[in-house]
Amino acid sequence: MLLNFVSRMFSRDLAIDLGTSNTLVFVQGEGVILNEPSVVAIRLADQSVVAVGREAKEMLGRTPGNVAAIRPLKDGVIADFDVAQKMLHHFIERTAGRYRALLRPRIVIGVPSGITQVEKRAVRDSAMQAGAREVYLMEEPTAAAIGAGMPIQEPGGNMIVTIGGGTTEVAVLSLAGVVYCESVRMAGDEMDEAIVQYVKKHYNLLIGERRAEAIKIAIGSALKGDGERRTVEVKGRDLIDGIPKTIVVGEEEIREALSESVATIVETVRVCLERTPPELAADIIDTGIVMAGGGALLRGLDELLRRETALPVTVADNPLSCVALGTGKVLDELELLRKVALGR
Repeated sequence: MLLNFVSRMFSRDLAIDLGTSNTLVFVQGEGVILNEPSVVAIRLADQSVVAVGREAKEMLGRTPGNVAAIRPLKDGVIADFDVAQKMLHHFIERTAGRYRALLRPRIVIGVPSGITQVEKRAVRDSAMQAGAREVYLMEEPTAAAIGAGMPIQEPGGNMIVTIGGGTTEVAVLSLAGVVYCESVRMAGDEMDEAIVQYVKKHYNLLIGERRAEAIKIAIGSALKGDGERRTVEVKGRDLIDGIPKTIVVGEEEIREALSESVATIVETVRVCLERTPPELAADIIDTGIVMAGGGALLRGLDELLRRETALPVTVADNPLSCVALGTGKVLDELELLRKVALGR
């Protein structure tokens, strides 16, 4: 405790949920103070940064020829090293710069469980070049489970389903470690793309990914609801005559568009349950399944999993922030950090 106190006097350590869709930054002693889209707008002539985060996301699909709005992460890992480094540097400056500190921050970053050695190095190098003193990597399912308040350090089975922007990860944890994890690159981004393709196929209307995401949030669902039918206006470009056009789509159409993505997530949970050791599987009957990540907010998905698995399914209290909160908690628990940090 004394070591943590002295360390905090000289440095404000950070925990980062480096997500495909959003990046969250947790500051030691403060909590989550930044939640921004993982998007960077770059001026192509000199590779200078025009905007980062929310402002850059507003530019997606709307930039002039000399500016590109880039998402540097794909499927949960860095796809564009230089742009990711610029984005991390910006976010670290915005957060660490708020505090007077003599030392550069120690940083814990949540990464997908299936990350390769090359991808690990890319994340580490990006953070070090962005101003970190030390960098620790932590698997996102473990971070999400800690953030959701699950007792993963105890000798019992805990199942977490984390549905982010780029990946869906289903993991069984016990004694602060991952016993089994099933990861698929089918998550929020693929759902958005499925909506784009559905509208294109059935209405000959071309829409952007931001519009598709808004439709998913507004009327997306995994199960038929009991209430009245919900609809939303969709604006885009008609592929036949090339002019802007507005149509109305209903929730049952979007549910059909999302059906393949939802089925993949359910099947991933089934596979993980089938491969879980019997003693831990028996524990999960009592503890149930906890859902985290933005995809956990899709209407009816928890109920569908409940029906398909016959197990208790709950959505974490703050699903969007679970990974950031989990990585943040280990900043104060060095012993736990040593247990859960990925090797170099």
